[in-house]
Amino acid sequence: MNAVAWSKEELVAADSEFVIHSWSKQGGLNARPIKGAEGSWFWDYDGNRFLDFQSQLVNSNLGHQHPKLVQAIKDQADTMCYIGPGFAEEQRARLAQKLAEITPGDLKMSFFTTGGAAANENAIRLARHVTGRNKIVARYRSYHGATAGAIALTGDPRRWHAEPSMPGVVRMLDPYTYRCPAGHPSPCPVCSGGPHLEEILQFEDPYSVAAVILEPVTGTNGLIYPGENYLRSIREVCNKYGIILIFDEVMAGFGRTGELFACDHWGVTPDILITAKGLNSGYVPLGAMTVSSKISDWLQDNKFWGGLTYAGHPLACASAVASLEIMEEEGVVDNARRQGERLGAGLAELAKRHPSIGDIRGRGLFYGLELVRNRDTREPLVPFNAVGEAAKPMQEINKAAMAKGLYLASNFNVLRLTPPLVINDEEIDLALETLDEVLDIADVHYDTAGGPAS
Repeated sequence: MNAVAWSKEELVAADSEFVIHSWSKQGGLNARPIKGAEGSWFWDYDGNRFLDFQSQLVNSNLGHQHPKLVQAIKDQADTMCYIGPGFAEEQRARLAQKLAEITPGDLKMSFFTTGGAAANENAIRLARHVTGRNKIVARYRSYHGATAGAIALTGDPRRWHAEPSMPGVVRMLDPYTYRCPAGHPSPCPVCSGGPHLEEILQFEDPYSVAAVILEPVTGTNGLIYPGENYLRSIREVCNKYGIILIFDEVMAGFGRTGELFACDHWGVTPDILITAKGLNSGYVPLGAMTVSSKISDWLQDNKFWGGLTYAGHPLACASAVASLEIMEEEGVVDNARRQGERLGAGLAELAKRHPSIGDIRGRGLFYGLELVRNRDTREPLVPFNAVGEAAKPMQEINKAAMAKGLYLASNFNVLRLTPPLVINDEEIDLALETLDEVLDIADVHYDTAGGPAS
């Protein structure tokens, strides 16, 4: 089949009339038509090039069109495009074995899905079956996916439009030390984790709680890093009451924070680890639920009540096996750590020139830049869940960066800085130069009346 490629105009017309885009009002959307991508860059039909400082949806960890990853998909397509999940298939088994080797602690068996949301769905279902309990504790500043159960776990405002939703979800506050949700000085029971969880369990009946699910490092909702003992404290409380601990590392996993998994920074192992995105850089839809030896043993005598037509799709698994090989061969995690240090140092220099930078949070290539109207009051540049005129300052920053060839994204008043893990020195420096220019937009809104910048 040799279909004639569409012109830019044909693509725009078809997209506008027939494609429903995520989280958007469709009328007047005007999605930018993209013609190609390679490495850390993508470009449009007019030849404008953009440094992908988002890794698209924080999933293109190995960049665009990595030749070995593309070849692995081609080779598998030549061998076998699809076989049902009830059969043993080589790439599926290779990937599961590799995950057992590289994931922390005693994590052993994996169930493969089409993405992070489906993996989270199956994790909470499995946790309920294993424990015989119903309730799930999740955090407010969280995102776990857009399917029915995953959006119920999600704390951010997108959840509101899916309610009423799955019952049994209980909320806890986040370790947002820059803006302590309880207003406590340090040490804070909320930001230290365990004491806050224990108090919630006291009111909910700890023996009715099947699982606690959290992102070790909050992704979409602000790039929030926990304190040094937070995850360990949560782990101890879960152990005390026989609660399954689920870590959602869909964004943070596979080198994004400068360690293979974010939880490795704190030496804490969950009972269930959820991954996707960086597992194969999004080249083919794939997610994974990897469970502990204890749960693996339980599954030997108890039925797993979950399944998908595309569970462990051979093309997806082959791409993930290749992806993990590439990460090892090319020292991708080391590069993420090294380039993260370069990015962090550059952002610290920008903070000296831009008073609108209130907080810099990050490790590896997983950084958040929180913008404020005043450093003393910490008033955010735009309010929580801002829309319309109130959201314009951040929108203007993203638009100005795109016009200069830097693709950024933000959540409320936090810029997300998450480039491909294969990015180089020159590309980091180029991004910092552009940030230096566009942050002038935020500085215009800085309110010196609230106190001097510190």
